[in-house]
Amino acid sequence: MGSSTENFIQILKNAGVKPSIQRIKIYDFLWNNRTHPTIDSIFQVLVNEIPTLSKTTVYNTMKLFMEHQLVRMVTIDESEARFDVVTQFHGHFKCEVCGKLMDVEIENPVLVNQAKLDFEVSEAHYYLKGICNECNNN
Repeated sequence: MGSSTENFIQILKNAGVKPSIQRIKIYDFLWNNRTHPTIDSIFQVLVNEIPTLSKTTVYNTMKLFMEHQLVRMVTIDESEARFDVVTQFHGHFKCEVCGKLMDVEIENPVLVNQAKLDFEVSEAHYYLKGICNECNNN
């Protein structure tokens, strides 16, 4: 799927979200910047493009996107919430040197599949921390 404004409008509509200019721009930013941004970083980038944007609007938009399963919150550190436009199950790796947060492909969420559970799992998280190759080679 391409990453045009028309596609983002359709994605939002299909999810039951009214596609306002702010929502389209925020979703566009998330789709094209897979950096797992914070509300603050989304605001800092987009306020130059949308001068009327507020942090409250970004916060409310992210809350709405989560309710409609357009994004997932990633809380690998208790000190910050980041957001991920990839909603399929995958893991995350955070570099303890540069702070970059990266997606990690996980084909089989072993713990959930092997656990003998008497309840239904609606969400699972897989987080790794360490030093990325880029920082390790410096």
